[in-house]
Amino acid sequence: MSDLRTIVESLGQGWTGDPAAMDSLLAEDVVIESPFAAGGPTRWDGREAWLAHAVPARAAFPVQLDQFTVLTLHETTDPEVAVVEYELAGPHPVTGERAAARFVGVLRVRDGLIAGWREYQNTYAILQALG
Repeated sequence: MSDLRTIVESLGQGWTGDPAAMDSLLAEDVVIESPFAAGGPTRWDGREAWLAHAVPARAAFPVQLDQFTVLTLHETTDPEVAVVEYELAGPHPVTGERAAARFVGVLRVRDGLIAGWREYQNTYAILQALG
């Protein structure tokens, strides 16, 4: 579980500082899924496929995230897998109003890298935060 906790802490640091720092946490053959994501793809196979999507999406994202809170980190019977409930928050650059959205992530960590990441988003909260 220590690898999983370290990964979760590193993800939080990436979201609130340098998002590109998260990229080094991804295994070359990572599978990233976001089944409830609105308006785009919901699965990426491999780090390069994910980065082709994520880098421009990050550049266009209008909110600067400055807070990452782990609400709960659930261990599972599989030592490579954890379920993390977390919240991301930050001010809207135009209005200055703070907004937050909660997420649930299912992470599979192998050899210190993320091999699988399935994220469930509160898309309603995200849309509200973006105005």
